[in-house]
Amino acid sequence: MKVLEEVSKLRNKKINKIEKLKEEQKALDFWNDFETICSGKYEDLTEVHGKHLLKCFGIYDKGSSDSFTIRIRIPLGQLTQEQASKFSQVAYKYGKSTIDLTTRSQMEFRHLNLHELPIVLKELESVGITTFQTAGDNFRGVITSPFDGYSKTSLITCEDLIQDIHDVFLKNEEYIGTLPRKFNTGILGDTVNDCNIFGQDCAFVLASKDDELGFNLYLGGKVGVQARPLNLFISPNQVKLTFKTIVDLFKKYGFRDNRNKNRITYFLDEIGIEEFEKAIIETSALPLKTAGELLVKDEYKIDKSATIKLKDNKTAVYFPIPSGIFNSKDLHCVTILMDETNSILRLTNEQSFFLIAKDEFVQRIKEFQIFKKYDSYHNVYFNNQIACAGANECSFGVIANKSDAINMAIYLNQYVPIEDAKIRMYWSACPKGCGVHGVADIGFEGAKAKDENGEFCDSVKIFIGGKATTSIQEARQLSKAIPIAKAQEVTKELLTIYKNERINNESFENFDSRVLSFLTIEEIQQRVGL
Repeated sequence: MKVLEEVSKLRNKKINKIEKLKEEQKALDFWNDFETICSGKYEDLTEVHGKHLLKCFGIYDKGSSDSFTIRIRIPLGQLTQEQASKFSQVAYKYGKSTIDLTTRSQMEFRHLNLHELPIVLKELESVGITTFQTAGDNFRGVITSPFDGYSKTSLITCEDLIQDIHDVFLKNEEYIGTLPRKFNTGILGDTVNDCNIFGQDCAFVLASKDDELGFNLYLGGKVGVQARPLNLFISPNQVKLTFKTIVDLFKKYGFRDNRNKNRITYFLDEIGIEEFEKAIIETSALPLKTAGELLVKDEYKIDKSATIKLKDNKTAVYFPIPSGIFNSKDLHCVTILMDETNSILRLTNEQSFFLIAKDEFVQRIKEFQIFKKYDSYHNVYFNNQIACAGANECSFGVIANKSDAINMAIYLNQYVPIEDAKIRMYWSACPKGCGVHGVADIGFEGAKAKDENGEFCDSVKIFIGGKATTSIQEARQLSKAIPIAKAQEVTKELLTIYKNERINNESFENFDSRVLSFLTIEEIQQRVGL
């Protein structure tokens, strides 16, 4: 503990502006005045409101009285028919029908009016959904497999464990806006990594030890950085206290100086993973075992049937949502389908969703027009796609991004159509990497470059070789910033190589491990025309 204390003192002699704002008002005091504040003028909102307090309750001030965004906390990414129906109504009535599906299996509503915010939040709370602590220096939605509890490879059901994690911080004044920086958490009880589990600040990953199922612990992930393993095995009944210990250590000793380097990964860089491991053992007083055998080794693939067979006579039916752009009308149609087939909705980290229903209802789901609409997007380039908000919604965005990702998928499907394949294509509109392009099979990072006429235009850097099935970060930069039209041609050539040389319909990730990883970047560039 001495090392943690010494490093913390050195780094926290000066605190950043947001930390100073936190001292002006407690988050729950602000929440008690929330309706009064929202009934006033937009111009009366202060800096502490926009940069800290509103974010504690999932609200982003986008610069005008009718442009607020709210982020929803959806445990397991799971919606009942009642909840989905309420979301549809809220988006239609207050958010110009816009719904964004996110990379944490959550939803965002945009274009909201300041005066209507209290009404919207009450509407959501009426069906058991909250926005508390989903933005700012708080805990993002806890991720897990979209098939948690349903998959044949789901060895530990994590629903109750996620509730245990929520019990630590959710609506607890001690943790509302008090962390040094945001904190992403994941827990995976499945052998398939279908939720970017290694990209979290804190990840509990399925493992076995002495014939017991539990989790190996990983810490320090973020966009572009995979979490690193600790030599600790966590039993299911140890998850809650282990999680609380980690966040309390981060809260007490974490850095509060440079916000660009205040995530827990930077703290671990300074003190060393072994010191933090010792601090967890000492503080929790749990009889923690050394790490076990990691069981997360697989990946799932969506074939042309758009279904994945689950256990207990259930099936997941896939709805690919290009770039996560959804709307209230289509969600309303889905709720009708859910009601008739007694199905639930599970969001994915790839900005799409599955309906899970009994096998007998699968054909009925496929007969609905709303399924046929999105099944028309069913090609391998939409199946595993991510695109962050982009320049239209984010001040950091360099390119539009979502439309660029969609256009790329359409282009590739026209020139390199492939069946029975899996290619994870992730887009970030800027170097911040919110589209997690660094772990993609093929990743794109928004940039500006000159076109053939010498004029600056929307461009991307291309990355290849990110991994979903391991904690090893292997993405390599394939190109400097090139115009998007050129990026389409390069990606077409890359996927032509994959299509012609893959074996037994292997995924792009396996193909990269078998073929591309043994080539130099220069050799790959030559083959794709760079």
